[in-house]
Amino acid sequence: MPQYRWLGLLLWLIALALVSWTLSHLPLEDIGQSLSALGWEQWSVWALVNGLVIIIATVRWQVLLRMLGHSVGFFDLVVIKQAGQTISFITPGPQFGGEPLQIYWLYKRTGMGIHSAVLALGIDRFYELWINFLVLMMGVILLLLSPGFGAHTGANNWQQILVLMSVLLLLLSALAYAAVRQPQLISGRLEKLSARWLSNPRLMNLDHHWHSMGADLRLAVATKKPALLKALMLSVLVWVLIALEMWLVLGFFDITLEISGLVLILVAMRLALLLPLPGGIGTLEASVFWSFQLLQLSPTAALAVIAIMRLRDALVLIAGLACLRVAQNGSAQATPVISMPYGKPPST
Repeated sequence: MPQYRWLGLLLWLIALALVSWTLSHLPLEDIGQSLSALGWEQWSVWALVNGLVIIIATVRWQVLLRMLGHSVGFFDLVVIKQAGQTISFITPGPQFGGEPLQIYWLYKRTGMGIHSAVLALGIDRFYELWINFLVLMMGVILLLLSPGFGAHTGANNWQQILVLMSVLLLLLSALAYAAVRQPQLISGRLEKLSARWLSNPRLMNLDHHWHSMGADLRLAVATKKPALLKALMLSVLVWVLIALEMWLVLGFFDITLEISGLVLILVAMRLALLLPLPGGIGTLEASVFWSFQLLQLSPTAALAVIAIMRLRDALVLIAGLACLRVAQNGSAQATPVISMPYGKPPST
């Protein structure tokens, strides 16, 4: 529709304006020198940490699929995950956007049932969002407890962010509880919303799929607690690696900070990525520049950190585009998924 096209154009114009404003306040001539000073050992460690983030996030999804009785190859999952995240990156709001295609590719490439694909991806995204909001909330609490922090940054603003994170965390937790304990509360509303479209042959089984997902989810919570706990630990490990990457990058440029300073940069960057702009363009750069200015760090160092973060995004985006091509080509030649009776481990 034309109005959505104009909305997308407006978002890109705002993003480009933010990028231009940020870069106009930074010494661009120093960027090449900052990055060229890094040795191959530093680049190797940086690449390893980022590779581990992708691997562990994919393993978490694989654990959840196995929990539901489906064995999907690691390579297939990497392709589907990275292709979907590429779609999310270039759409407004880099957190969401590619999930429908990930479900479609799981169905077409592996022959998995729709309700299983939706449930596995839903649990995976729930873990990711729940841990993100929890870590951000803990980070804001740590910053508010840091001596003298509120006087320089405005404690009221951070308290409002803390309240927002707490509300989002509670809403996610309430939704998960309802899905497991009171599924009829959600299914009833879904049936009312979709009643006018249920005459469509493709949607007539919507109620069946929903009840199948509910049954599988309740059975998983009742009998597969080790797998759910493993997925939770993998989600925490992803965040540990994200913090480690930032610590390493700061160390590359001889920046030494207390834990509160590192938390400030991480929280500011992750909050910037929650804003509805493609890839956080402009907002991410502004958050780094703001946090570095607050910590009285060099603008040149801020630019160097921005450069290496955006280099990572560019590399992941290029790899994701390749995965997108593979996912699209592979959809035409679906490989049946290895399904096991629910509750039994996959055979090796």
